[in-house]
Amino acid sequence: MCGSPLTTTTLFEYRFDSEVPILQPKIAVCNGCCCGRVDKGNKEIPVQKLKQAWKEKNLGNDVKLSISTCLGPCSRNNVSLITIDSNRIWLGSLEEEHYDSIIDWAQQISVNSEHTEIPENLKSQRFIPLS
Repeated sequence: MCGSPLTTTTLFEYRFDSEVPILQPKIAVCNGCCCGRVDKGNKEIPVQKLKQAWKEKNLGNDVKLSISTCLGPCSRNNVSLITIDSNRIWLGSLEEEHYDSIIDWAQQISVNSEHTEIPENLKSQRFIPLS
């Protein structure tokens, strides 16, 4: 391997744990123009709670957390995007218990990196954004 480690845009981080690059799972939490805006009738995004959980539980080595500006699908407030390998899972209309499940999901991955299935209560929040 020569030069600096491979990187791409904000969607992926590469880890070189073996001969083949492994894409690190990532969760991007929208905290943009609509998401988390209580004045627009949306639920607050627990940004500090998420950051604190990632720090205290040392989850950043296994799952990348990004607090993002607008991710785009504003018709679904409180949006997050989970990226696992080349798969994207959009979640919308998230509330406090969903963010707790995201933390639990990240903890499961930190224990067993092959367990990437999202928690049951997040499956109902999945959506496919319109282009």
